[in-house]
Amino acid sequence: MKKYVLVLFTISALMGCKDNPVSKKIKETKEAVSNSTNAVQEMTKMQDDIKELQEITPLTNEELKSWLPDEVAGMKRISYKAGQAGMMNISSIEAAYANEDKSKKFTINIIDGAGQVGAAATAGLRMVMSQDFEEEDENGSRRTVSKIGKKAIEDYRSGNNNSKIQLMEGNRFYLEAKGMNMNIDETWDAIDELDLEKLG
Repeated sequence: MKKYVLVLFTISALMGCKDNPVSKKIKETKEAVSNSTNAVQEMTKMQDDIKELQEITPLTNEELKSWLPDEVAGMKRISYKAGQAGMMNISSIEAAYANEDKSKKFTINIIDGAGQVGAAATAGLRMVMSQDFEEEDENGSRRTVSKIGKKAIEDYRSGNNNSKIQLMEGNRFYLEAKGMNMNIDETWDAIDELDLEKLG
């Protein structure tokens, strides 16, 4: 009887230890199962969304340009490019904003997931965002988050205070926002001023 108690105690102690390889492997397995479940659920939902998106006409360059704000978070627009992905029949726009002395820069890249090609192009991005992950080292961090009602990927480099946020707006528009000399919160604040809901 004492032997069984000792074995159970040893297993419990091993399971409770955070750095223990057994508990680490259990945690990794749980995360893998959770991500697989998320991926299956997202794929099922995506099939219906993709059919709908394929029937929608993508925004034109003029429509995307008219949506672009002149100023974001006190930074003025310094450049834009519309239709850079046009050769692939994907509607897109890029824009850059900077403060007066150019010490901070905010750039956005938006892809319209409407149309045959656009729907296929953004499907893969949605799958990545359905996963749950978190990484951190001495250079920065990368993780999935839920913010302002959206699933997003945050990437922060502490060495140069650069950040990147990727998200989907309304399961149609993919946004990649980068902040140079801007932390994650500052980049989110800039995204909040974009009024993404007016895109579609």
